[in-house]
Amino acid sequence: MKKKLTTLFALAFIAISSFAQQSPVKWTSKAVKENANTYKVIITATVPAPWHIYSQYMKDGGPVPTTFDFTKNPLMTLQGKTAEKGDLKTVRDKNFDNMEVKYYSGKVDFIQVVKVKGNIKTNVSGKINFMVCNDHECLPPSDQSFSVKLQ
Repeated sequence: MKKKLTTLFALAFIAISSFAQQSPVKWTSKAVKENANTYKVIITATVPAPWHIYSQYMKDGGPVPTTFDFTKNPLMTLQGKTAEKGDLKTVRDKNFDNMEVKYYSGKVDFIQVVKVKGNIKTNVSGKINFMVCNDHECLPPSDQSFSVKLQ
């Protein structure tokens, strides 16, 4: 009985450890002032080989697309959609029933234009949800918080 319990605990520990695997993606963010009231918020994902993350613009039924949830701030407004700038790959992925998927490896910038009300200082903050995969496995979707000063 004692041996069975030890084995059960060991298996549970291994299962929990595998789910706790850290994402290899490193995130940075900055704001570039375009004019008196407009900024480009640039959120950069650095994705080491052989990993990749997915575009925001994916069809349903495949991998989890990258999404941005900006915290509401009455001192600013988002202008348009978040743009993507990087080396976008479009392939048919056998891991997702030969579905066409769009992904980035290496480095990708996600750019959101924001407009502030008046000449003020504030922050843009929020959460990124993303999934990282390689040719053999995917890690569970992860959340990453960000905050960028607008000055």
